[in-house]
Amino acid sequence: MTERDAVPHGGEHHLVHRIGWLRAAVLGANDGIVSTASLIVGVAAATPAQDAILIAGVAGLVAGAMSMAAGEYVSVSSQSDTEKADLEKERQALADSPIAEREELAQIYVERGVELALARTVAKQLMAHDDLAAHARDELGISEHGSARPVQAALTSAASFAIGAALPLGLVALVPGRHAIVAVSLASLACLALLGAASARVGGADAIRATVRVTLWGALAMALTAGIGSLFGTVV
Repeated sequence: MTERDAVPHGGEHHLVHRIGWLRAAVLGANDGIVSTASLIVGVAAATPAQDAILIAGVAGLVAGAMSMAAGEYVSVSSQSDTEKADLEKERQALADSPIAEREELAQIYVERGVELALARTVAKQLMAHDDLAAHARDELGISEHGSARPVQAALTSAASFAIGAALPLGLVALVPGRHAIVAVSLASLACLALLGAASARVGGADAIRATVRVTLWGALAMALTAGIGSLFGTVV
C-alpha cells in the first residue's frame, strides 16, 4: 500500500501550507552558500592569507543574514499591507452593497463553470458563513496558507542564510590558503545539489530540475568571483 492509498479521502497531505516558510528557507540557505562561498573563493584567489579569507567570510555571513532578514521583512510587509488594504476595501464593500457583492461572487463561480442558479446558491451560503473570507479567497486570491507573514519570513531567511554560510566558512578554518578554493567550491556545489533535491522533495517538485538549477548558478557565481579575485591578486 502506498502513502497515497493509506491516506483517507479528504485527508490528503497537501503542500501549499509550506509555501511561505519553504520559499524563505530555500532562498536563505541557497544565498548563504552561494554568496559566502563565492566571496571566500574570490578572496582566496586574490590572497592565500587565511586570516583575510576568514574575516571576509565572517563579514559576509553577518551582513548577508541581516540583509536577508531586512529584505524579507520589508518585501513581505509590503505584501501584507497590500492584503490588509484590499481586505478593508472588501469589508467596506460588503457593508455597503452586500447584494451586489454576492452577485459578483456568484459570477466568479459561473466563470469557473458552475451554473448560475447553483453559483448564486453557493455564494449565498458561503457569505452567510463568512462573507469576507469567501471574497478574500475567491475574489482577491488571499488564503490563510498564502497570506504574508513578515516576521516568519525574516527569521527563516536569516537563520537559513547563516546555516548555509556556515559550511564554506567552516571549511576555510580547516583548509588553509589556496586549497580552500577547491574545497569550498566542491563542498558548496554538493550542498547546493542536496539543497535543491531536498527543497524539491519537500515542495513536491521535480528534484533533478531543482538540483541542476541551483548548482548551475552556484558554479557560475563562484567561477566569476574566482576570476575577479585572480585578476586583482595579479594586479596587486
